[in-house]
Amino acid sequence: MSGDPEEPDRVEGQPHPRETYELIGQDAGLARAARAIRSGTLPQAWLLAGPPGIGKATLAYRMARYLLRYGATAAGPPDLFVAPADPVSRQIEAQAHPGLLVLRRRENDKGKLRKDLDVGEIRRSGAFFGLTAGAGGWRIAIVDCADEMNGNAANALLKILEEPPARALFILISHAPGQMLSTIRSRTRRLDLKPLKEEVLTESLQRMLPEIAAKDRAALARLSEGSLGLAMRLSGEDGLKLARDAETLLHTNGELDFSAILKLSDRIARSTDGLMHFGEFLVQALSRRIRGRALEGYAGERAVELWEQINALFMRATGLNLEPRQTILASAGKIAAANRQGAL
Repeated sequence: MSGDPEEPDRVEGQPHPRETYELIGQDAGLARAARAIRSGTLPQAWLLAGPPGIGKATLAYRMARYLLRYGATAAGPPDLFVAPADPVSRQIEAQAHPGLLVLRRRENDKGKLRKDLDVGEIRRSGAFFGLTAGAGGWRIAIVDCADEMNGNAANALLKILEEPPARALFILISHAPGQMLSTIRSRTRRLDLKPLKEEVLTESLQRMLPEIAAKDRAALARLSEGSLGLAMRLSGEDGLKLARDAETLLHTNGELDFSAILKLSDRIARSTDGLMHFGEFLVQALSRRIRGRALEGYAGERAVELWEQINALFMRATGLNLEPRQTILASAGKIAAANRQGAL
């Protein structure tokens, strides 16, 4: 399910967002961005917000390609399309365009992806914006994703936004913008992208995954909740099985089946990034359950508390590279207790 460790947003077997030229199901967001860019009324920073895997990074690179090709003018296509064969597109795909800087988590000296986006990464933008602008005069920094900045990094970014360079644009990608500093949010123009409609997601999966059985594509559409990126991740390796296992664990009642849980733990340990993905699927399954109960008029304070506990368990386990067994056992125990108490 995972790709290059330096690019956690790359799905194995699929193009990276900088290599993706089709923006699926986000016509309203694209139109709003296009109006601002083509009219020359850009903010100093955009905040592209919405759930993971719905096209935020794809839109960010589309905006960057247009600006670096045509500038903030109406000289290019109304939909901001720049062809893959264009020299700007080729440079961006090769991560070699002098006008584009991508800020993200990097590997540490042990070859592991850092748990956050640190201040050193943000400070790279200082030297970048200090360089002489190339053709078109624009310099663009994409922060992917801004939620991963630690406190020092966020403060460093805020300082830059307070005194923005000329012809400079930040594009911040955020899955949870409410967690960002309010002072950063106030200095950006927010553009919310929505989860894909079911019919759009289903059609896309049929076109992109024709080899997968229709029932499995239907399961992908249901479990991914409008996120094409998540659906594609689920389709790789044993992702769909892990997601179904997460739903099964969520229905744990009474006494735990320790044998089944240990077998699950062993299988997760053998899968690349298995614990991280299983944790994501379990948290998402919990979210679906909480939303469903809310529609039934159930307050669910205990369920929300459980969600926070499970999320924290897996974040700690993946951050410290812990062995899966104890994390899954602890999660199963908490879920079983919540079910016995009627909290789920």
